[in-house]
Amino acid sequence: MATELKHLTKRSENYSQWYNDLVVKADLAEQSAVRGCMVIKPYGYAIWEKMQQTLDRMFKQTGVQNAYFPLLIPKSFLCREAEHVEGFAKECAVVTHYRLKNSPDGKGVVVDPEARLEEELIVRPTSETIIWGTYKNWIHSYRDLPVLCNQWANVMRWEMRTRMFLRTSEFLWQEGHCAHATAEESEARTVQMIRLYAEFAEKYMAMPVTIGVKTANERFAGALNTYTIEAMMQDGKALQSGTSHNLGQNFAKAFDVTFANRDNQPEYVWANSWGVSTRLMGALIMTHSDDNGLVLPPHLAPIQVVIVPIYKNAEQLAEITEKVMPIVERLGQLGISVKYDDADNKRPGFKFADYELKGVPVRLVLGARDVEAGHSGKIDNASGRNRRPGGHPPGGNPEEPLRQGLRTQRTENLCVRQLRGLQGTHRKRRLLPLPLGRHARNRRAHQGRDKGHNTLHTPRRRRNSRRVHGNRQTFGTASDNRPQLLISTIRNAQPLG
Repeated sequence: MATELKHLTKRSENYSQWYNDLVVKADLAEQSAVRGCMVIKPYGYAIWEKMQQTLDRMFKQTGVQNAYFPLLIPKSFLCREAEHVEGFAKECAVVTHYRLKNSPDGKGVVVDPEARLEEELIVRPTSETIIWGTYKNWIHSYRDLPVLCNQWANVMRWEMRTRMFLRTSEFLWQEGHCAHATAEESEARTVQMIRLYAEFAEKYMAMPVTIGVKTANERFAGALNTYTIEAMMQDGKALQSGTSHNLGQNFAKAFDVTFANRDNQPEYVWANSWGVSTRLMGALIMTHSDDNGLVLPPHLAPIQVVIVPIYKNAEQLAEITEKVMPIVERLGQLGISVKYDDADNKRPGFKFADYELKGVPVRLVLGARDVEAGHSGKIDNASGRNRRPGGHPPGGNPEEPLRQGLRTQRTENLCVRQLRGLQGTHRKRRLLPLPLGRHARNRRAHQGRDKGHNTLHTPRRRRNSRRVHGNRQTFGTASDNRPQLLISTIRNAQPLG
């Protein structure tokens, strides 16, 4: 089954199929019984939760508060803003009845024709109309401004061609809607939020983005201006990853949202809206992952460290567990999510393949012989490098004597250093047009060294170096099997928070 898990289509053969395979095999999501919709599985939703929690904290630091607005929007609301309804008309799902009844032939249920709604309701494609219909009741004076609201919700846009996380009929997102007294304040908030999205993408997703302005044909329906962050994927295509819209006074005029200014004169409110969605999940996958599976930045990994014991009987497992639990407890106190996988229904090789496929940043393998010899086991990170905690870290003193016995502090420090070493920074990235094969990567790396620099940050190749990962053996350097095509490791990492 481990072989089946690892059987991914290569990016160089079919990039689109590689993406679909990885989403399913890494337990992120699967297709649902509803056409165009997906089921986000627990591991995939855990990544989205980390994104959500981080963004929510960043929003609130700017004064934004969360609220929730109805899923169903009266059709007349969409008609009030002509450009807006034109932009979404072909994607709307419409509710026309409110009741079912048993079929006369006794086979299932049918729509009750007598239960037709007086006015059709639209399943929200976005919430500008229902929110501005509400803001009319909230805003009366300049003292009521600004209004800074965000909601976490799902939306429905009927799509003909779908792909999980990137484009589905139903998806999760956040949408912020702000009301201001002046055009300058609204524009400043619009720019502030697109920069916040860029900061999140680069700091937490380790994904380089470019901030730009959409053309008139591509801007949001009903907006004066649309700002966007675009990320370059490994196939050389740009992916829109977040938008912020300056709506001017269009929606305020459509819903007659006015306020008394400081001169006690009526004036229309200035508006903006901004949002990101589960498309960020697709961007995360396509930015970092490779033919071996997911590669997750530690900030967003549901499991940052996994500890796998190697044992033959219950007595050995008990000894290992006794040594491991202080490490688990201490790492938890440091805010690092740890999983101790002592399940006896899967072989270690299966676990190694599964955790590599799921992009767990750091893996600590501890066997009974390690406990007997006083070693702390072997630590692997997502790039395939491994070392024992008893040794000195890169840049340390090679003459430092090895300490005997399992050192909890030494092990936890190395786990932290490994996680920090995997933190991404946009200053160290190099974009490549296509994934390179192993030998091509080696040639590129050696060519770089000949010029006094290492193009791919590939460590010097050692002859006859042999590594074992699960039930497969590989030769060469770590980077041969886990290439970092879009991101190199951070050198000046900040402490994990």
